Amino acid sequence: MNFLAIFLGMVGPWQIGLIVLVVLLLFGGKKIPEMMRGLGGGIKEFKKASKDEEDDMIEEKK
Repeated sequence: MNFLAIFLGMVGPWQIGLIVLVVLLLFGGKKIPEMMRGLGGGIKEFKKASKDEEDDMIEEKK
C-alpha cells in the first residue's frame, strides 16, 4: 500500500494540531506568511508550466 495513504490514515486531528503548533513555534508567526507566499508562487508557476506543456502537446497533435 502507498506510504502516504498509510501515513494519512494514522494522522488524526490532534496530531495535525500538534504539528501546526510545532511549526509555529519553530518558525514564528512572521516567517510563516512568507513561506506560504513562496509556496503559493511555486504552485502557481508549476500550474502555468504544466498548462503550457499540455497546450504544446495538443498543438503538436494537430
